[in-house]
Amino acid sequence: MVGSCFTVGVFCISGALLALILKQYCAEQSMLISVAVSAAVFVAVVGMLEAPFNEIRDIFISAGISESSISIVFKALGISCITHITAQLCRDSGEGAMGAAAELWGRTAITLISLPIMKNFLQLIDKLL
Repeated sequence: MVGSCFTVGVFCISGALLALILKQYCAEQSMLISVAVSAAVFVAVVGMLEAPFNEIRDIFISAGISESSISIVFKALGISCITHITAQLCRDSGEGAMGAAAELWGRTAITLISLPIMKNFLQLIDKLL
């Protein structure tokens, strides 16, 4: 695990240096390098987390949490990661307002997909009262 963290760190720093050098000559290609490095790391993270996600899913199922609720939690995690990377890329390109808009979109999406969990939570509170 430590070796892969070092590898990803070197990959990201190399990409950042390349993007910084390219920014002087062609800002568009610099942004493309940033997007490519971010996408590559995101794909690697998704591949790395498959086994832990299956284990977490099994723990949730054994605790009696429904499959639909588990799916919502994982979708919210994916939305938050994609939104964060998108917002940071927008800010790096000098578009802070677009970064804020991406974060707003992500927050709204998480709120909307979590409505069934909120409904179940309120029904549980109602039963307890």
